[in-house]
Amino acid sequence: MRIRSEQEMCKYIDLAIHSLRLQHHRNVFLRDAGEAGGTFFFSANELVERTELVRKHLSTKVNDLLAEADEILKHRFHLLGYNNIDYGSEIDWHLDAIHGKRAPLDPWFKIHFLDFAEVGDHKVTWELNRHQHLVTLAKAWRFTLDDRYINELIREWHGWQVANPYPIGINWSSSLEVAFRSLSWIWIYHLLADCERLPSGFRTDLIRALALNARHIERYNSTYFSPNTHLLGEATALFFIGTLCPQLKSAQRWQSIGWRILEKEVQRQVYPDGMYFEQSLYYHVYALDFLLHVRVLSARNQFDVPVAFDMVLEKMLNLLSALSQTGTPDGFGDDDGGRVFNPRRNRSEHLTDPLALGAALFGRDDYKRAGTLTEESVWLFGETAVSALTNKSFSTPILESTAFEAGGIYVMASSDVYEGQLVIDAGPQGSGKSGHGHADALSIRVSVDGERWLVDSGTFSYMPGERGNLRGTAAHNTLRVDYCDQAMPDGPFAWRAIPTVRAEEWIQGETFSLFIGSHDGYKRLTDPVVHRRFAFHLHGAFWLVRDVVDGSQSHLLETFWHFASGLKVIQEGALFIAVRSKTTREESEMRLGLLPVEDAAWSAALGLGTISPAYGKKESAPLVRSSAHVLLPAEHATLLRPSLFSNAEFGRFIRVSASESSAHGYRYDEYGDSHFMIFANTEKKSWTACAVASDARFIYYFIKEGKLAHFILCRGSFAEFNGRSVVTPGRQIERFEWRSLDDLEEIYASDDEVKNSFSRNAVVAFG
Repeated sequence: MRIRSEQEMCKYIDLAIHSLRLQHHRNVFLRDAGEAGGTFFFSANELVERTELVRKHLSTKVNDLLAEADEILKHRFHLLGYNNIDYGSEIDWHLDAIHGKRAPLDPWFKIHFLDFAEVGDHKVTWELNRHQHLVTLAKAWRFTLDDRYINELIREWHGWQVANPYPIGINWSSSLEVAFRSLSWIWIYHLLADCERLPSGFRTDLIRALALNARHIERYNSTYFSPNTHLLGEATALFFIGTLCPQLKSAQRWQSIGWRILEKEVQRQVYPDGMYFEQSLYYHVYALDFLLHVRVLSARNQFDVPVAFDMVLEKMLNLLSALSQTGTPDGFGDDDGGRVFNPRRNRSEHLTDPLALGAALFGRDDYKRAGTLTEESVWLFGETAVSALTNKSFSTPILESTAFEAGGIYVMASSDVYEGQLVIDAGPQGSGKSGHGHADALSIRVSVDGERWLVDSGTFSYMPGERGNLRGTAAHNTLRVDYCDQAMPDGPFAWRAIPTVRAEEWIQGETFSLFIGSHDGYKRLTDPVVHRRFAFHLHGAFWLVRDVVDGSQSHLLETFWHFASGLKVIQEGALFIAVRSKTTREESEMRLGLLPVEDAAWSAALGLGTISPAYGKKESAPLVRSSAHVLLPAEHATLLRPSLFSNAEFGRFIRVSASESSAHGYRYDEYGDSHFMIFANTEKKSWTACAVASDARFIYYFIKEGKLAHFILCRGSFAEFNGRSVVTPGRQIERFEWRSLDDLEEIYASDDEVKNSFSRNAVVAFG
């Protein structure tokens, strides 16, 4: 209450100062403004070297940057997912040019920036006012020494100061936006360190403006409003201004406040496994951007960084690296659209950019594999980044399944035949009211050989009317009941009746991985319903996704499968085959078969869905929807089969007879061979199905050319084939695996003693 009371009082004091035409924070300097400050990512002496490194190693990026700078000269901007927005001869800094709405010139605290009718989409307005495009102009001048870029930069900067007198206008409404603008001005200051074309007094004016920004951020930080990336960004700006502008009277205090917030918030906002608590990959990367920039600047200024801070960074990078094993990761949760270094990095392919900084900072090979040389990494690290990311001398990695239990992210990956991974989300919907989380419990995403195949739909917009569509359950690869979302929307940035999601089993074997999880989001229905999802990955072969829905009445059940927009899907009876839209004979023939289990009660249809690759942009993409109106309890299963061959036969996926009270079995036939997957009823201690008797939670076996070639048991104490004991550990074990390939026998178990109980005679007899 004290802080909020002080803030309310200061708002009106600031407004009174403006009304009296007085200056805010007049005597800001401790000493001569021209004196050297702290050390930026590069010194004035290193500027030429960094510029040439970018030009040499990233020439295409430089050409793109110059083309964008030329558009900026014409006041045509690329903002978020919108391209070529024309702001005319005089930029209106308060305008959302996409929707043609202008925010009022009221005191910032009286502007309702979430009210579309009043301001339009505030994100569009704010994106331009972050002044990251001015950094583009500064870099364009460095690469060309063309004074047009400097002249435009100065004209826009001074024009902005006139159009945004403190504290008037929407561009002061968010302290995070003030922080972004501050970071842009700092980059301009240092990119133009040796520029003789700057007007006299510009540097002093810029430092004085940074002091006003820091004063505002300190006074109105997001401790209560949005204590997430907002708070991280604001603390980052305070730390940067305090570190790089020691000539300011309050510099030391701002540096201390900024660091204190960062050190506290990295422990609060990041789960122990490294997942960012907003439950959004975009926000995870967003936060990581801030923290990595702070970490690098700290090292440049001999700041003592605690080991705990680095540990958080590495955990966050580890998670990003694990999600990037097959190339570009697919996002989940909200896509904010903004980035710290360059706003044009707003697509999925840029989510791996922090790994480049991580590779240069920590020297980790796993970061180097997934990361590539970026403009950002060169500006921050120079030759160190070039050496780390262009001289990659390590063996091809073996993809690994892994779990991030606190964040609920489970990766089922292998590289036996192709590089493929399925990611399942069994984490919380988000922090607090889950403002940036989606109703996507137990949703999956699939990537194979560097391409995204099954994807999250994205975000598109935070605006009313459009906000609910892509954050709802139907926009994700999961199951929906009775047209209801798993949680209930409560405004654009909140949910209620948020489900509890549980990962019940996670077993990583040598030849497989198995996940079982559930959520109670539909317990709020008149007939309470629980959704449980099983995912089994046979390494190098396929993924099986089984959905079990418990209840007592009839319900409409739907499962959704959203494909990437660069794919086309062909339906052949009950089979759906996804291929690249533009495939030549020289390119990979990779394709993905989606096989819903044959079931008369269920129907599957191919249609078009909506995918948003970036905030403000959406496009059509293939969508497969399976549905049934059935009496519960009920279940359905889908098999996902990648193939490298254009003439692949995807086979047949059927349910095999099994006692309703014991177990449920599925069979997948391909090329004359059969895979059997048997799931136990958890209420029964033992069961019989498909000539197998056991008490295991799950059993898989493979018949190849009439002989048993592969056998897996999970969470059981015995298994029998036609009455013959195959394995009898005498106690429940996590897993047992046996495989015979080309007369080479392999046995793996969670307990080595169990290997001795294996009976080859039973295997031969069964075959």
